[in-house]
Amino acid sequence: MQRYNRYEKARILGARALQVSYGAPVLVESDQTEPILIAAEEYDAGVLPFTVKREGQ
Repeated sequence: MQRYNRYEKARILGARALQVSYGAPVLVESDQTEPILIAAEEYDAGVLPFTVKREGQ
């Protein structure tokens, strides 16, 4: 899994939380109801379909 800095992680979690809040399917089993907490669980599980394109890559 690619390592992300704190800014990339914040952007990924925010984007995913927005998707979840608009009804996107949740990718992990979760007892959470807050989209940001669901996104954090998905991030920790490594199942988020996001990639980060860095300059020079």
